[in-house]
Amino acid sequence: MGRNAWWDRVRIVVDDAVVLASLVLLAWPAADSALPGGLIGRSVSLLAALCLGLAVLLLDTRRGLLRYATVAAALAAMGLRHLTGTLHPGAVWLLLLLAAAGLARQFLSHRADPDRNRQQALLAQQAFRDPLTGLGNRRMFVEYAEEVLAEPARTKTAVIVLDLDGMKDVNETFGQAVGDDLLRAAAERLAVNVRANDTVARLDGDEFVVLLSGLEDEYAAVGVAERVLTELHRPLQLNGLAISIRASAGVAVSHGGDGLDGVLRRADQALIRAKRDGGGVARRFDPVLFAKAEQRRLAEQDLMRGLEAGEFEVHYQPIVDLNAGGMTVGVEALVRWRHPEKGLVPPAVFLDLAEQLGQVPRLGGWVLEEACRQAMNWQNQFPGFEMNVNLSASQLTDPRLVDEVREVLARTGLPPRDLVLELTESVALTDLVESARVLNELKALGVRIALDDFGTGFSSLSHLSTLPVDVVKIDRSFVQAMPETGGASVAEAVLHIARTFNLDPVAEGVEDAGQADRLRELACGRAQGFHFARPMPAVEVTDLLDKQSAEIL
Repeated sequence: MGRNAWWDRVRIVVDDAVVLASLVLLAWPAADSALPGGLIGRSVSLLAALCLGLAVLLLDTRRGLLRYATVAAALAAMGLRHLTGTLHPGAVWLLLLLAAAGLARQFLSHRADPDRNRQQALLAQQAFRDPLTGLGNRRMFVEYAEEVLAEPARTKTAVIVLDLDGMKDVNETFGQAVGDDLLRAAAERLAVNVRANDTVARLDGDEFVVLLSGLEDEYAAVGVAERVLTELHRPLQLNGLAISIRASAGVAVSHGGDGLDGVLRRADQALIRAKRDGGGVARRFDPVLFAKAEQRRLAEQDLMRGLEAGEFEVHYQPIVDLNAGGMTVGVEALVRWRHPEKGLVPPAVFLDLAEQLGQVPRLGGWVLEEACRQAMNWQNQFPGFEMNVNLSASQLTDPRLVDEVREVLARTGLPPRDLVLELTESVALTDLVESARVLNELKALGVRIALDDFGTGFSSLSHLSTLPVDVVKIDRSFVQAMPETGGASVAEAVLHIARTFNLDPVAEGVEDAGQADRLRELACGRAQGFHFARPMPAVEVTDLLDKQSAEIL
């Protein structure tokens, strides 16, 4: 047994002895020899006192309220007997013994561990204080804020979440020590620029939080946040260095009955908005913007879930030869999302979101391989059948694109000349030099390049000579604007440009027989659109090809 444990045992024995002695003092009048009953009566009285003492010790296992009440009652009774002159000399000695036990107990408390009180105070401070800044920590803030929010009040309570922008750069440039000094300086400025009854804490890293109670309206909280940011943005002198750092703040107000988690979540949303607005500003929680952000968050989760669950599929829109009676000679691969609740989702709904999440290269790579594998199935019956696959901006800038196309062609066995990679003018012209380099590397594999939506962007004839393009696709808006008979049109001009540069034209968005006839008159060899067929699953394309083949026979 350790020394402290041994002294604790002795102290507990003394505590118990004090309780028993106090009860004996209380029972002393019943044990007085002058009272009737003799020795047996006095013994019974003392035994009853001892039994009561044992009951007190068993019930009050922590030696708290009952012990103090028993000792206090004994001392009060002895004081009254002394005043009335009925205090027995033996009781005086027992009272002195009780006092001596109290002194011994005090000595034993210090003897057990002289530093115990100091250590307990230190531990309490460490439990609720941030050791770097001296502010309250997350635990302190949560416990206190939950109590404040739970109390009914006529005024409002707000939470401000602040985040220092660029702390990572400070640590990398000047070192961790300077970064710590910056956090301490920021904490000091934060603490002195809020109201006296406001609570400031450091949540984590470079994030701080302020709890403001007793507000008349939420704009007062925004005012506090803006004042704090103004002070934080002033240059700091740290170890001879003048360092400026910006901070952003999000403000949320409790509307009564709100839990802390909800208020903090809204403040975080406001902080995100402040950062999206460029940082260095304070933003108040806006429920409309929050609803949009929440909707986007759910949409992102849904999209990622769909990717993991394999809910995407490829549909194909036929490309026909106008000079061969509308025979299907190829298809354009188009991704679709087979959502378990929403049904078939078109790409216009999810592609932008997938692009922002950085998932288009992953999705595009899957579409490329799926389309090439399907093209090989059709080529077994229809040799030379072409497959058009779209490239996005993120795919074109992916350094692995050329290797990925090479590997897919090798795995599927599709002849490179039968793969047409499409990209829009806007994508190709984002970085003309880099686009030309990547497209030339793709051309070296043997694939062909198509420029989609030709004429709608900012292209010029010089771009056509710079980019290694094989096919131009006439935008549907030009096809729709064609006159039914005669007359010049943009579509006719595009066809003339295509012939000038020895490019194969394909008209998009053909919706009726009149447009198909007019394109045929203008010597446009190929077209696609709802007039011929809508995008469809592979099995339906197979049925269409079989039907067309049977008609030829």
